[in-house]
Amino acid sequence: MTNGFTNRQEMLSKMRAGEHLDWDIIVVGGGITGAGVLREARRRGYRALLLEQQDFSWGTSSRSSKMVHGGLRYLAAGDLKLTKESVEERERLLTEAPGLVDRIAFYFTFRKGLFPGRLAMSIILAIYDFLAGIKDHRYCKNNELLAQFPGLDTTQLKGASYYTDAMVDDSRLVMRVIQDSIENGAHALNYTKVKNLVLKNGQTAGVTIEESDTGNTIDLSAAAVINATGAWADRLRNEFTDDKRIRPLRGSHLIFAQSLYPVTNVMTFLHQDDKRGVYVYPWEGTTVLGTTDLDHQEDLDIEASISDQEIEYLLNGFNRQFPNNQLSRTDILSSWAGVRPVIGADQGKDPSKERRDHAVWSDHGLITVSGGKLTTFRLIALDALAAAAEQLPTPTVVTDHRMFVSPEFTAAQLIPENPLWAQRLMGRYGAKAQQLLKQSSAQEQLSLGDTQFSLAECRWSVKYEGVIHLDDLLLRRTRLGMCLAKGGEEIMPALKNIFQQEQQWNEDRWNSEYKRYQTIWQRYYSLPNSL
Repeated sequence: MTNGFTNRQEMLSKMRAGEHLDWDIIVVGGGITGAGVLREARRRGYRALLLEQQDFSWGTSSRSSKMVHGGLRYLAAGDLKLTKESVEERERLLTEAPGLVDRIAFYFTFRKGLFPGRLAMSIILAIYDFLAGIKDHRYCKNNELLAQFPGLDTTQLKGASYYTDAMVDDSRLVMRVIQDSIENGAHALNYTKVKNLVLKNGQTAGVTIEESDTGNTIDLSAAAVINATGAWADRLRNEFTDDKRIRPLRGSHLIFAQSLYPVTNVMTFLHQDDKRGVYVYPWEGTTVLGTTDLDHQEDLDIEASISDQEIEYLLNGFNRQFPNNQLSRTDILSSWAGVRPVIGADQGKDPSKERRDHAVWSDHGLITVSGGKLTTFRLIALDALAAAAEQLPTPTVVTDHRMFVSPEFTAAQLIPENPLWAQRLMGRYGAKAQQLLKQSSAQEQLSLGDTQFSLAECRWSVKYEGVIHLDDLLLRRTRLGMCLAKGGEEIMPALKNIFQQEQQWNEDRWNSEYKRYQTIWQRYYSLPNSL
């Protein structure tokens, strides 16, 4: 057992010395799919290593809409199988990871002349709840809707359908899955690039890794290499084929201070321009507006960022729905944009009509898994392992199929005076929530701004969670860089102190990291042309 993640430098040193070169499974990609594969591989007794060329959850898995849902759209399209799997996995996550995955109310608004109407939604939601084994849906009238979302334009408004789904901090979900995998004997390295595949008799037999900070290369062997790089999946496959299977689609979001338009639940409205669903919802003490759905044509090695057109699209959509609560560019706290790895290369097809299910395939022994939903990451992982089964030794029989195991203490025992925050910490850190609190002061446990994040979590992450750069902490381990004004400028002195204490950063290192973080935040998490 360990307090933290794999010691990256120590592991790389051992590899350079000829140790830890042979694995059963090497997983390439540190998003939710790769994390899920690592977790299920280790549960079956495999010697498993995950490699990520950037930071854990750097790509799509820190930039989703934060929703763990069953996909009403898929049900409406007649995909009962995908919907059933999704709602069952949603309920599983709600049970196993309370405080990390939490149920939330959704309101789908109706306006005269727009599809779907009340009857169609009622039928869809009845099936939706039936598949999940719950009964949460109902119709609500305008007065209830306006009580939840004041200022909503009542022109041709016909009430809303109420139902429930779930929300999550997607990056923290990845971290929790990797954490539990490492505690069970797996290893994971961030900032370690797979330079190329190692071949034996024309079949994949391992990978060559490149250390991002030194450029050194090391050959690793594996019975199975699983390519879980999401939107980047074709790149590794292209060592064998020019076939393109991934259509990268960008979804962007705007974040506002909650005081500008406070919400406690989610509202879905149909955008007046294209009749796509757009969400307004609470997240980490802010109000979020999203998402878009566009082909992403830019270089995937450069972080995705919102465009001026997307900003205008989202602002116009909101302002038409809430004419008395006009929002402008100057109100925007921050933004994020993520690239969805959708299976399909038909650029002429409406992006919103592309299927979101996953696919698994093999190229000369390289197992690639891509596409799919955040909600079903466990099932996606099992499909990937099934595809690699012939290449692997006999697995250990799994008798406990829980993704997360609850700590042996309750939230009320952890923090009697604040069990809700305790549950949040337990969901995010598992049993390590107890150590996190013991290793921090009462002052560091106070919430920062309107968020529920604390300096106690920052200290823990810096010390134990593989933080290499300041942006790892502020944009992924926590979301303080997105939820506080100016990227968290007010807490920089406190963070400087933590990094100096826990990682022995000197003045030069702090200054270079701060400059690096400011550049990233301004270019990719603020607004276009903000530099």
